Amino acid sequence: MSWFEPSFVYQIYPLGLCGAPHENDGVLEHRLLKLVDDGWVDHMARLGVTCLLLNPVFESDSHGYDTRDYTKVDCRLGTNEDLRAVVDACHAAGIRVLLDGVFNHVGRGFWAFRDVLERRGESPYVDWFEIDFNGNNCFGDGLSYSCWEGAQSLVRLNHWNGELNDYLASVIRGWVREFDIDGLRLDVAYCLDQGYLRSLRSLADEIGRERGEKFPLVGETMFGDYNQWMGDDLCDSVTNYEAYKGLWSSMNSANMHEIAYALERQSGSHPWDLYTGRHMLDFVDNHDVPRIATKLDDKRQLRPLYGLLFGMCGVPAVYYGSEWGAQGEKHQGDPALRPCFEKPLENDLTEFLGKLSRIKSSCVALKDGGFQNLTLRNKQWIFVRQCPAQTVIVAVNAEENPCQMECAYNGPTVELLTGEKTDLHGTVELPGYGVKIYKMG
Repeated sequence: MSWFEPSFVYQIYPLGLCGAPHENDGVLEHRLLKLVDDGWVDHMARLGVTCLLLNPVFESDSHGYDTRDYTKVDCRLGTNEDLRAVVDACHAAGIRVLLDGVFNHVGRGFWAFRDVLERRGESPYVDWFEIDFNGNNCFGDGLSYSCWEGAQSLVRLNHWNGELNDYLASVIRGWVREFDIDGLRLDVAYCLDQGYLRSLRSLADEIGRERGEKFPLVGETMFGDYNQWMGDDLCDSVTNYEAYKGLWSSMNSANMHEIAYALERQSGSHPWDLYTGRHMLDFVDNHDVPRIATKLDDKRQLRPLYGLLFGMCGVPAVYYGSEWGAQGEKHQGDPALRPCFEKPLENDLTEFLGKLSRIKSSCVALKDGGFQNLTLRNKQWIFVRQCPAQTVIVAVNAEENPCQMECAYNGPTVELLTGEKTDLHGTVELPGYGVKIYKMG
C-alpha cells in the first residue's frame, strides 16, 4: 500500500468555508489562512485525519471550477504563499494534501480563451478548445464552443492538443514544486478522455518516483463501471457514488440489503466482483450533494452510518462540518452545501468519528482486508474484514430497539470502541442505533 490507501480524508471547499464572495471581486483577502489561524488543521489532527482534500483554490470567475489562472491562488483566498503556509501546517500535523485538478474545462475568463475571443482564428491557443467560428453562443461572441454539460460558462478543453496537455503537465509540476502537494483529485474524471487520463497517470508516476512516494490521482466518477477510470494506468482511486447511494438509501428505506449487495459486488471474494483490492473514496456527503444529517430521515442513524463508512473497504472521507452534524439541502443551491463556519465545532458525533478513525488506522484488516457479509437484516448488519494477520467484525443496528444477532465467530475478542475484552459465542448484542467493532484474538 501507498500512503493513500490507509488514509482518512477530510474535504474542504475553501471558497465556502473561508466566506469568499461568490463572484470574483478582484480584491485580495488572505482568507485561506483561516484554516491555520482558526484551528481547522488542529481540528483535523484531533479527528485523526491524515489527508486534506482541498477543492478549487486557483483564480476563477466564481465557484472555482471556472478557472482563470492555474498558477495563481484565487485573490479571494489569498496568495500562493498562503497556500504553501496551509500545506506546510498540514504536513507538520501529519496530514497530506490533495488539490482539485480541474482539467476538463475552464472559465470564460481563462487567459487563453480570452485570447481566442480577441484574436479569433489568429490566436495560437485556438486549438486548445473546440471552437466553431460559424456558430454563436448565449454571450454573443460570434462563435460557439464545446462546454461542460451545456453550461456555456464552462469552456471544454481539447485534450487532443499536445501543446495544451504539455501546458497542464507543467502546471501540475509547478504545483508540486511551489506548494509541495501530495496528489490530485481530478474533477469530472468521467468526462476526461482515457488517453489523457493515461498521460496524467504517467506524469503522476514520474512525480512519485522523483518524490520517492506515491502521487495519487483520485478521479471524480458517478455511476457505471469504475474500471473505465480506475486502474494501474488510470486513476488510483475514484469517488464511490454507488456506495454513497446505498449507504443513505439503506437507512431511509430500512433495507440494509442494498448496501450489503453493493459492497459484496464491489469488494467481495468472488471472481465476478468488480473492484476487490481497490481503495475507492467512500463518503456520505460532499460539496455536491445534501448534507447527510439532512438526507437521513432519522438523524439517530448517523452513528451506525459512520460505523459502516469506516468499517467498509476503501478510504473514508468526511466533508467539513458533517462531523458535528451540519445540515444543508441541495435545492437551496450550492452555497447551502458550501457554507462558511467561523471555527470547527466538536460534539459527541465528532468524538465518535475520532474513535472510528483511530480504530481504522490501528487495524490492518480494516485498511486492507477482505470483505464478507455475515448476518443481514433490514435494519441490522454484520460483516467481517479479514487478512492473514487479523480478523475484525463490524456490527451495526440502525433502529432504536436493541437486538441480538447471529455471528459465525467464537472466541476471545476486544470491542474496539470501548476497549472491553469479552468472548463471542456465536451472537452479538447491539443496543439501539449501536455500533460494535470486534477484533478477534
